Amino acid sequence: MATGPDTAALRQVIQDQLKLSRRLKDRVAELEARTHAPVAVVGTAMRLPGGIDTPEAYRTFLYAPDPDSRALGPIPEDRTGLRSVYHPERGKEGHSYVDRAGFLDDIASFDAAFFGISQREAETMDPQQRMLLEVAWEALERGGIAARRQDRMPIGVFVGVMASEYGRRFVHDGDYSRIDPYHSTSSGHCFVAGRISYALGLSGPATSVDTACSSSLVAVHQAVRALRGGECDYALAGGANLILGADLMVSLCQGEALSPGGRSRSFLADADGYGRGEGVGMVALMRLDDALAQGHPVLAVVRGSAVNHDGASSGFTVPSGPAQQEVIRAALADARVAPGAVGYIEAHGTGTALGDPIEVGALDAVLGTGAGERTAPVALGSVKARIGHLEAAAGIAGVLKLVLMLGDGTVPAGAQPGDGRLNPLIPWDRIALNVPRETAPWAGAPEERTAGISAFGLSGTNAHAVLSSYRPAPAAPADVPADHPELLTLSAKDPRALAELSGRVQEALTGLDAAGVASLCHTLRAGRVHFGHRLAVVGTDAATLADALAAGQPDGVRSADRVVLETGADTAVLDGALTELARHFPGLGEATGKEGTPAARLRAVLTLLGVKTTLAGGDPAAPGARITAGGQSLTLVGDAPADAPRLLIEALAALYRGGAPVRLDRLGAPGAVFTDAPTYPFQRKRFWIEETAPEPSHPVTVAVAPTRTLPLNRAEIGAYLTTELAVVLKADCGLDPDVPFCDVGGDSFTAMLLTKSVEQQYGVDLPTLDCPVEMPVADLLDHLSDQVCVAMGVDK
Repeated sequence: MATGPDTAALRQVIQDQLKLSRRLKDRVAELEARTHAPVAVVGTAMRLPGGIDTPEAYRTFLYAPDPDSRALGPIPEDRTGLRSVYHPERGKEGHSYVDRAGFLDDIASFDAAFFGISQREAETMDPQQRMLLEVAWEALERGGIAARRQDRMPIGVFVGVMASEYGRRFVHDGDYSRIDPYHSTSSGHCFVAGRISYALGLSGPATSVDTACSSSLVAVHQAVRALRGGECDYALAGGANLILGADLMVSLCQGEALSPGGRSRSFLADADGYGRGEGVGMVALMRLDDALAQGHPVLAVVRGSAVNHDGASSGFTVPSGPAQQEVIRAALADARVAPGAVGYIEAHGTGTALGDPIEVGALDAVLGTGAGERTAPVALGSVKARIGHLEAAAGIAGVLKLVLMLGDGTVPAGAQPGDGRLNPLIPWDRIALNVPRETAPWAGAPEERTAGISAFGLSGTNAHAVLSSYRPAPAAPADVPADHPELLTLSAKDPRALAELSGRVQEALTGLDAAGVASLCHTLRAGRVHFGHRLAVVGTDAATLADALAAGQPDGVRSADRVVLETGADTAVLDGALTELARHFPGLGEATGKEGTPAARLRAVLTLLGVKTTLAGGDPAAPGARITAGGQSLTLVGDAPADAPRLLIEALAALYRGGAPVRLDRLGAPGAVFTDAPTYPFQRKRFWIEETAPEPSHPVTVAVAPTRTLPLNRAEIGAYLTTELAVVLKADCGLDPDVPFCDVGGDSFTAMLLTKSVEQQYGVDLPTLDCPVEMPVADLLDHLSDQVCVAMGVDK
């Protein structure tokens, strides 16, 4: 006899399936959130033209009241090769017509001892590697990340680098005698990121990126992906660019890519090429949730990024508007940000007649008129106009600028009053983009500040990132207990560095309230690596701590390997002391709140702080508790439990000064967070191999152009172009007229060289010839002949 369905069992199956479905949906949402997780910028560091070596200096420069201030200057005296190839005449073979750029003030000095590098190796090492080591260290310190070499912290390193020209000076006229075993590790691109990871003892991915001018923004993109994917918990991302050799400078001038005046005139009518610049920059990154949980500063947030390639564009080195639109849309999708939310764009903006209109058109199509209704146009700027195009480091220079802008809520001028009119090839009156002429507040509420940044490589690799400001929910004021004692620790690898650091910290203490003092001391204790030369002082306010630093200190406890803890018989006093320790130092709650005797809990407190003790028998006549180390007795708990916080940190100060490996990250007062604090004062020495300058092949004099005869007819022009195209392409066997131009190696450089050739042959000025790369050679030659005839007024 048939029976009906088991209703209860069916109901259970349905409920189980619903639970499974909900779990699967939650898991998908979790994975989706991780894929798009925001990344916090927690620290920054830089070396930029104009003596900019701190965020404060960069901020001052960007908002300088002098609107014409630019960090451009002549070729330094010690760049012998660059100086030797300079010639003011454009097009002169083997020479550069540029004698100005955004140069760094000092690239030869380095604190080799700090990084454990010998003088011999330091002299051989590319200065880019040296400077990247310094800015990597500073970015970590500003982020409150103590990268102890022995800890092998999961920090990834992603560095953009394009040229490595320093190694060329070790070979002259075929003489290789100056090359030693350090030459390869000091010059190769792969060692740029690896050097940082090795020197700092990092375990995350280490990747050097070379995509030309987009290198450092691609490095940021890769760092964000690595953090989201769990490959590392922290990341360093940045780039470096130094102008040390003549080869690239000459090549760029032969291609007329550079502005004769050495300045990038971004989006201006008189844009005539880009101006080169030097620089090194780095950001320290963390997943936003982790940064907030650990109390690290959040300077800005990377919401999303994307990278693509131009593909089969109109020329290998010609920018592609459609590809730029694609990468911007992909970055917005990754950031989960609507195009209309973007209020500012740090553009690539090299200042070329061809590149700027293409970029502005792509930006407008996505973020301007393409974004629909806007309450205000998108502000547009490029720091290249002020410091030069930093090539491999251009992207990180722009990111560092955005971090300051988003935090300050201020948009600097994108064009200066004396710059003249904007590029007339860009329809400014019909697009939703503008170039501000003066510094102004960011439009909208602080929590709504969103910006994009673009970087386009000469190789065709494009990158775009979306950043936003971060404004946490209002928090209650830090409840620092009255008369809270603070332990301020400083250390260095060199006595002079320690004295210099002490002076900087004394200045930083000026005017700080209790919460500020608590955060500064917490940063110096928990956000710094501790070295052999040490200072440690105790005080309850900024003035007391500064005076103590200025006065010096007694010696510490030496030979503290064996520490004995003795406790008295009065458990009530110990219980009261532990309660006071928990109130002043919440990070010790894991030990003070444990079960067990007061003596055992106090020992657990010391263990948390890195002090390993042997517990001795109680002494009824002794104070509440004391430790004996290195032949000295240090009181931890006296008759009054309220004194326990001060006595504990005084004992820790003595141990710290003596070199004990104490761990002080648990001593933060209530509400203490990582904050801006003076970074390590590197003690630099000059490491530099002088360059042997080649003898100039021609006297540096301005040549007088010879008199030339204009062509008689189109046939003469066509014959000349046919011959010259083969010469330009070095086609010894001639050119197949039916083959597409791109298949014989034709590109935008070919068009530029043909233009120069016609100008020299016939003594005229022409716009760059339009060379459709897919056109067959024969059709192209006809097309070019028509162009030249029109430009020269010759009948077709």
